[in-house]
Amino acid sequence: MSFELAPRGAPANLKARGPVAIVDEQPNDVWAREQLLDDAFGPARFLKTCERLRVGRLPARGLALVAKDGERLVATMRLWPVHAGIGRPALLLGPLAVARDCRSLGLGGAMIEAGLARAKARNHRAVLLVGDAPYYERFGFDDAFTRDLVLPGPVERERFLGLELTKGALEGASGRVLATGERTEAAAHGAASIERSRAA
Repeated sequence: MSFELAPRGAPANLKARGPVAIVDEQPNDVWAREQLLDDAFGPARFLKTCERLRVGRLPARGLALVAKDGERLVATMRLWPVHAGIGRPALLLGPLAVARDCRSLGLGGAMIEAGLARAKARNHRAVLLVGDAPYYERFGFDDAFTRDLVLPGPVERERFLGLELTKGALEGASGRVLATGERTEAAAHGAASIERSRAA
């Protein structure tokens, strides 16, 4: 998927840059992705409540996206498997970050739309996130879907939002949001070591 970086009426120097491509993240994108996230959120990003649902886990298959302006990575967004309460599969969106010089051009919205379209095509039924309600409401997110859900840490309730990709997917959802994604190799090795020590 491609996205025109500069909207109509933008300065000529932006128009000359042409479209960016929204593509699957590759292993060699990790360093640039982490640099972009550091620039966007700083070290405090590791203290966010949603990070507890991501740490040691892999994003959902096909739902780790980056945007590239030529060879330069200018945006990142991933979606993570969770349960919205017991036995109710969903995705957790975030973090979403866009390079400073590419903000306010619609790239963040294009990333969200691409991610949601992919998620729906893969038969995912619901998406959760923590973010600015006025921004995410335009994509259909609403705090009405999360009123009875609990994240594993503090959060401003008005920023905890949900979206149904399938009507009724979050109806009656309640309880804790739990990480369910595949573990990273390091996390899986650590969990196995703990189990072995318990059995010894």
